[in-house]
Amino acid sequence: MKIHKATRSRAAMYTFAAGATMVIALSAGAQTTAPVTTLEKIQVTGTNIRRAEAETASPVQIISREEIDRSGKSSVAEYLQTLSVDGAGSLPVSFGSGFAGGSTAISLRGLGATATLVLLNGRRMAPYGRADDGQKTFTDLSTIPMEAVDRIEILKDGASSIYGADAIAGVVNIILRNDFTGVVLKASGGTSRYNDGNQTKLSLTAGFGKLETDRFNVMFNAEYTRLNEILNKDRHGRDWIGASDLRPYGYPLATQYAFGFITGNNTASQAPNGLLRNPTTLDYVGLPGCEQLSVSSPQDPKGGCLWHSDQFRTMIPKIEGVNLYTRGTFKITSDIQAYAELGWSDRDSGYTLLPPSITPTVVALPSALSPTGVYNYGSGAGLTVVLAASHPQNPYGVPVRVRYSAFDVGAQRRKVENEFNRAVIGVKGTAAGWDFDAGYLHSESRLFLDWSSALRMDIVRDALGNPASPYFPYYIGIQASKNPASLYAAMVTHITSLSTTKLDVIDAKATRELMQLSGGALALAAGAEYRREKVNNPALSGTDTGLINQSYVAAKGEEKVGAVYAELLAPVFKWLELSGAVRHDKYDHFSSTTPKFGAKLTPIPTLAFRGTYSEGFRAPGPAESSPDSQSTGTATVRDPIRCPNGTALPGASAGDCAVLVAGVKVGDPNLKPEKSKGLTLGFVWDAPTKTSFAVDYWKIKRSDEINSTQFQDAAFLPSGVRADNNLVISNSVVPNSGTLLVVKAPYTNSTFSEIKGVDIDIRQKISLGEYGRATVDLRWMHVNSWVRVDAGGVRAEYAGTHGNCDTSNCIGTPKDKANFVMSYDVGNWNVTGTVNYRGKMKNVLVASDTICASRLANGADAPDGCEIKSFTTLDLSFQWQMQKNLQIFGSVANVFDKVAPIDPLTYGTMSFNPLDVSGAVGRFFRLGVKYQFM
Repeated sequence: MKIHKATRSRAAMYTFAAGATMVIALSAGAQTTAPVTTLEKIQVTGTNIRRAEAETASPVQIISREEIDRSGKSSVAEYLQTLSVDGAGSLPVSFGSGFAGGSTAISLRGLGATATLVLLNGRRMAPYGRADDGQKTFTDLSTIPMEAVDRIEILKDGASSIYGADAIAGVVNIILRNDFTGVVLKASGGTSRYNDGNQTKLSLTAGFGKLETDRFNVMFNAEYTRLNEILNKDRHGRDWIGASDLRPYGYPLATQYAFGFITGNNTASQAPNGLLRNPTTLDYVGLPGCEQLSVSSPQDPKGGCLWHSDQFRTMIPKIEGVNLYTRGTFKITSDIQAYAELGWSDRDSGYTLLPPSITPTVVALPSALSPTGVYNYGSGAGLTVVLAASHPQNPYGVPVRVRYSAFDVGAQRRKVENEFNRAVIGVKGTAAGWDFDAGYLHSESRLFLDWSSALRMDIVRDALGNPASPYFPYYIGIQASKNPASLYAAMVTHITSLSTTKLDVIDAKATRELMQLSGGALALAAGAEYRREKVNNPALSGTDTGLINQSYVAAKGEEKVGAVYAELLAPVFKWLELSGAVRHDKYDHFSSTTPKFGAKLTPIPTLAFRGTYSEGFRAPGPAESSPDSQSTGTATVRDPIRCPNGTALPGASAGDCAVLVAGVKVGDPNLKPEKSKGLTLGFVWDAPTKTSFAVDYWKIKRSDEINSTQFQDAAFLPSGVRADNNLVISNSVVPNSGTLLVVKAPYTNSTFSEIKGVDIDIRQKISLGEYGRATVDLRWMHVNSWVRVDAGGVRAEYAGTHGNCDTSNCIGTPKDKANFVMSYDVGNWNVTGTVNYRGKMKNVLVASDTICASRLANGADAPDGCEIKSFTTLDLSFQWQMQKNLQIFGSVANVFDKVAPIDPLTYGTMSFNPLDVSGAVGRFFRLGVKYQFM
């Protein structure tokens, strides 16, 4: 009897386990003469011991190639981010404005991408060249070739005792094909109901040689992908989608995506016509020409020039990429194989942001110009940009402040090119009773950033305010056509950087059976690993001086890690299996020992109870631990001075109640590693009615968490940098009460977070006789609680809320995510429907908040009584085996064209939640053809 490695049925696995026990018993009998057939064993993610059944003590979700094909998704990231296990902190392709724009990542349990270890064929990959939020190192899923994937295994509990750091929330192991023969051509195209966002995908997969007869196998895969850009303005008319002007839905004029309006005395934001501050009254007054520059209507009643981000910003970036992968296996002897893997990908992304402001606040390195490193060009001492008294557009005869969005310079275009490579050589087999595998891995990522429309602030300041400058006067607004090309050549520049990450690993592991127990063989696995990691993420050119209108972000570091580990599997009885593992990791500055224990109780062949206890850790990354590292992130906070108790004071605005502030984070070499303790308890039952149930309770406690000081907490600190538009209360100026610009948010080892939840998996197979067969599969994750406790002991509950904004980019933490898949096969046809569900969220930053995070202009809680509604979509796909070699396939995503619920708080996208991107794009069609040469 032989088990194919992709077999997924739990019932079948129990049958095989019983068969294995019988084979062992027969093998032990001295007088047995009947032939004994050996049972092929498989290795499941989360253990190094090969075994006869896929169900271990740990909950593992195994996704077959067939399931991936039937999903209708076109990339690994797109597929994984629809799964119920993906939570807050993942990076969707739509989040182009973030630190790691152009990448994609998964976040198990909502603990962030940095707590999820992603493996390719059981080994690590070099991380993306830029950490998310300047802090969180992660693996970019975009580098993985979709058509080369054989299966995906998701381990839902910690696995540091097997794989080392970064597996606190679990492991995603993407396993590529390694024994493929034949040639397959595949081509597909897609478009939205709006005839945009067009997708093209071409792939070639070829393999030849059979190990059993030819002693070798070589497999090659090549993929090309192209995705056209969608702008936010392309969705105008799709309710609120892509809109940053939310006044038609009852919201106030001042939102996070609105600019150019005048808030009150001495307060205004950047406008395309230019706003000048009257030196006598301190009121801002607009220059002529607003109607020629802004499409927003109605305009600002206070005389500003209101404009909105959707006039420029990208919703879905332009993407073009190539993936190449090859693997070769050579049978040296009947027991030993040599293998090699080589992968390369190049992915170009492009997206548009906003025209630059000439009065930004940026954070760079300290200098004589700014000893604090904060460069406030709007109101900072010695830095403030003004219009000179003699400037032709200045009617006041004295230098005046100006607020201006440089539409004449153009919107910033960001180009991201990520080149990734990975090579593995190794040998595996059996010798002296041991099954072994040893190899060497080298992986490298090269990330090139090119940002246009950057401003040299020294030229800007002189061109506006220094009559002696050769670039004076710089005309703004509708008079910008008077400016010579030489001004823009000097003032406007591209800023670039080339970041690299490198990973080298030497590893060896071996496993063997030690002795026979009542339930089977006592098995041991042991291994060792040496790993070297390097990160070099230099800042974008010129941003170190503060003279470019972008903040300084850089990370640099190197780490060497040595590790040894061991694992034991003890089937004590036929009905009781115990397992344990321990790993010791030695870093340059600390050591960590992590154990794991598991038990599986099988009272009857169709019912198993299982549980695990594990400990994990995550080492501080270079962005967090190196004193050479610094970043400035952003998050939405409520200004405690200008908006106490959720109500804006006179002279402030509604924007102060949800203001996007910058937070300065600097690496600290004294940080300790994060530690975790995880627990799972559950059962698996294969009912006689072809129904299988799996229910698992899980709990993860992460201590000594590495976080920047939460921005909302930092907003209360006196170290915050504010503009000088101070409030006037009772005819008295309140010192240091201006618009909050920058907070100091240093990295610290905070106390802990604790997350609890339940996974439910129900699968039903239905035989319909001559009318075919059907499968129904429900996967549901429910988060009972997601609590963070700060250093002062204050508990913050985030489950079911829009927080934690510092971790999830204000995506939020829904309590429920579910996938309901219905698949029907008849003849040469398969039709699959997938219902994707995201639960509702309270629009508060933390569960204890009595103040809604967003409000309508009339003061009512928003939206819909302070609740982000749940969102459900249906995707359909089909496969038609037209001929033996020819398959036609297609899909429709968001069949009913559901519109994503309005979300005014998240800043990763515009007016909708990034989790609901299919409801923003709208109904999407794909059609393709697959031809297999026999």
